[in-house]
Amino acid sequence: MKIRWIILFFPLLSVIVLSLAVQQHAAKAQSAPIAASAPQTSQAATAPSSEVPTIPDTTLAINSDKPMSERVVHYEIDAKYDAATHTVDATEVLTYHNLTGQALDHFPFHLYQNAFQPTSTWVREAKIQGSRDTAYDKWTEKEYGSEQIKNLEVVGQGDLTSQLQYIAPDDGNKDDKTVIDLRMAKPIAPGAYVQFKIAFQTKFPETQARSGWKRDFVLGGQWFPKVGVWWHGAWNCHQYHATTEFFADFGVYDVKLTLPQNEIVGASGVLVNEMNNPDNTKTYTYHGDDIHDFAWTASPRYRVREGVYQAQMGPVKLRFLMQPAHWSQAERHERIIRQTLDHFEKWYGPYPYKTLTVVDPEPDSAAGGMEYPTFITGESSWFMPDGLYLPEIVLEHEFGHQYWYGMVATNEFEDAWMDEGINSYSEVKVLDSILGKNTSIMNVAGITMGERQEQRLGYVSAADRDPIAQKAYDYYSFGSYGGITYGKTASVLVTLESIIGEDTMAKAMRAYFMKYRFTHPTKEDFLKTIEEVSGKDLRWYFNQAIYGSQVMDYEVLKVDSFPVNWYEEKKDRKSEKNKDTVYQSYVSLGRKEDFIMPVEVEIKFDNGEEIREHWDGQSRWTRFSYQKKAKVVSAELDPDHKVQIDRNDFNNSFVVEANPKPTHKLSNYWLFVTQCLSQAVAWWAV
Repeated sequence: MKIRWIILFFPLLSVIVLSLAVQQHAAKAQSAPIAASAPQTSQAATAPSSEVPTIPDTTLAINSDKPMSERVVHYEIDAKYDAATHTVDATEVLTYHNLTGQALDHFPFHLYQNAFQPTSTWVREAKIQGSRDTAYDKWTEKEYGSEQIKNLEVVGQGDLTSQLQYIAPDDGNKDDKTVIDLRMAKPIAPGAYVQFKIAFQTKFPETQARSGWKRDFVLGGQWFPKVGVWWHGAWNCHQYHATTEFFADFGVYDVKLTLPQNEIVGASGVLVNEMNNPDNTKTYTYHGDDIHDFAWTASPRYRVREGVYQAQMGPVKLRFLMQPAHWSQAERHERIIRQTLDHFEKWYGPYPYKTLTVVDPEPDSAAGGMEYPTFITGESSWFMPDGLYLPEIVLEHEFGHQYWYGMVATNEFEDAWMDEGINSYSEVKVLDSILGKNTSIMNVAGITMGERQEQRLGYVSAADRDPIAQKAYDYYSFGSYGGITYGKTASVLVTLESIIGEDTMAKAMRAYFMKYRFTHPTKEDFLKTIEEVSGKDLRWYFNQAIYGSQVMDYEVLKVDSFPVNWYEEKKDRKSEKNKDTVYQSYVSLGRKEDFIMPVEVEIKFDNGEEIREHWDGQSRWTRFSYQKKAKVVSAELDPDHKVQIDRNDFNNSFVVEANPKPTHKLSNYWLFVTQCLSQAVAWWAV
């Protein structure tokens, strides 16, 4: 999910867009059996009741002749959407394969849409920490969402609806209804399959957390009862928090969506059938393989652009659902997706799915910048000039989630940085390659900015607040979550390149993806992969940068140069500038904060000589001394700008004589912005 650019950069983008614009003048669930929902799959979606249920080994939605994941679940959902009430009535048949190695006597389920209720943990946290969508200053009916299990039957055990009980495993909030637990009449043996038949109703709120409706647009995300993950010997099924996303097992999805016939629909997986119904509705049937979630969207106003990308494993159908006002940007959307696919396949590994749906959501819908398997939403505006790369940033980032969230399915509740942060790092690398290292955010009217600088700004905004490695819902605030999870992780990994080498880091990233795709790796799996590929013990770095909250701030304390014979009386004071004069020079460096790391300093002399010195950074300060027929004119820490986690860059250099050019450039920028704002005020006044 893309959040940190909104927190940090939206005000500046608004000024630039405005100034450029001024300059240019300008219901109930259907009763049909789920088994008929995917006629093109390799075996029936639901086994007859007299047979033992299994999970399909279908490959219809992937460019592979065999399954790529250990399939734990099979969801068969038959849903009808009422666009007038923003409500889904559905039936769900969930087949679960018990691969835990032990008998299971209860099953927890996520009911995510219940987060949007005034007494939920989500809303409580949003009021304290801030939210990505709303401040909840007052409660309105349109903000209300719900997800209700009306009936639940376990095949062979009967109706167990009465055994359902809401639980709050994280904070004990008895009013939170985002997790419900089912006690079984009989435990499910190791290796056995169990089948749940669920009738449920979901009511979407006006878009929050990248789900819901806005006007006649809807994004169906986190909309059905979803079973938890058995992980490290226990059920992992966290409540829905204001700063958490999702975690689920891989499997197969067969989904039927019935909507009004005027709707244009997109969804995860491949479309295998569509059928008009007598009541002016239309039923779409989708199938997904080796995915762990299913999302969909509908709007009567989408304009559709399609294409095919030839991936390493086979063709990928690209489908772009664009807002009419943004249709002129459709080619721009497709270009960045193709470029991003090229880079991810080359650098990290193949994209195995047969489809990718890209959604341009309803303006002002809080639905932009979101990821689901084979399905992403972008973000744009009616005025988006070349050189202002907001669409490219969001689309690259959300596609990256197909790898670090979609295939490398880490536990985002507990280690959000392993998706958002690793993805932000790959965002730096990919956008730098495509758009330029210093221009990958913007390159407009002489104003430039790059991804790595923006990621670093995110980190600096919350540098000492929280460590990276902690549960997403334990961060101090939404701003800290964004700054640390996204910005700090990206900056830490960019800095890691300076320690192990850029090529080695690239090899480690590919090794990690290829080894852990279609699994649920831990933070140590990632860190150990880097150590194994690099051949280095990096605990000194990881303990501070990942597990700790130490802050790095090294500085140039002082620079001195004076003649060695300064004490001798000189008849001709001009002799001090004689080319034979020997100077004693000192360069003093200091460590202001607690993060300890080797640093490099470049020292320049007035005769053109340059010296690079290395300091282990252990002590609070160090001093280098020289005797030369030249004076020191400048000293700069990290001269190659490889370290992205130093909190304060302004104290990293010292010059004996100031260079006025940067101040002239800043004054010109300020003049440009103030003139544009003045023009904007005058324009609105008339």
